[in-house]
Amino acid sequence: MTADYRDTDEFRDARFTHVDLSGATFRDCDLRRVKIVDSWLTDLNVSGEFGKVRVNDVDVTGYVEGELDRRHPERVQVREMRTADDYRAAWATIERLWAQTISRAERLPEPMLHEQVDDEWSLVQTLRHLVFATDAWVRRAVLDEPAPYHPLGLTHTGCPPEVAAALGIDLTADPSYAEVLPVRADRLRRVRDVVDALTGAALDRTTTQSPTPAHPEQVRTVGYCLRVTMTEECEHRRYAERDLSVLEARDHLADPGA
Repeated sequence: MTADYRDTDEFRDARFTHVDLSGATFRDCDLRRVKIVDSWLTDLNVSGEFGKVRVNDVDVTGYVEGELDRRHPERVQVREMRTADDYRAAWATIERLWAQTISRAERLPEPMLHEQVDDEWSLVQTLRHLVFATDAWVRRAVLDEPAPYHPLGLTHTGCPPEVAAALGIDLTADPSYAEVLPVRADRLRRVRDVVDALTGAALDRTTTQSPTPAHPEQVRTVGYCLRVTMTEECEHRRYAERDLSVLEARDHLADPGA
């Protein structure tokens, strides 16, 4: 039986010597300052936030970020936003790219839209999470709506279940693609309405609400909140495109004549 360690710090500062970790999965883990020496790293797959990642004494962080920017130039566009027009242009890019992704996904049968590739979120779960991200960072933090969270939204995986429940979000929900799509479309429209009305002064306005009670209280600007929203959109589309490639290959094998 596979061991499952959750919500523990028993391995902090541990040393593993001559240990077989093949096939292990680390998800939502704090791996800062981890050092791996003289180990076999064939077929290693790592994703997350990187800073000073050295492989055989070479800091590869810049190479990785540069390649991601080359493949996904919308990341650069969002990162370089400064003016209200920049925000509008970036959001137009994000909507256009997501429309392409949705069109691609809808060529697959419905069950595949709920399939988790390598235990990552399915497309439907990804769309639900982006509903939540919009509710938290735009409807709550920017617009200060008193009850912004849709029950079909999906919080980030590290969010305590009791926090989700307090927001009115049902983590056990299993909605169909058809149920999620109009909610997602509404959230896209709401962000578009905000960026269409942006001015320089509006970008610099400070917000009075945290995205969720789990977020620390701190000063945030409207521009910062929108940048977080757009970054979420870019990164989760990147994940969705990656997994759609796997699903498309599987669907083609199941129906070679397609």
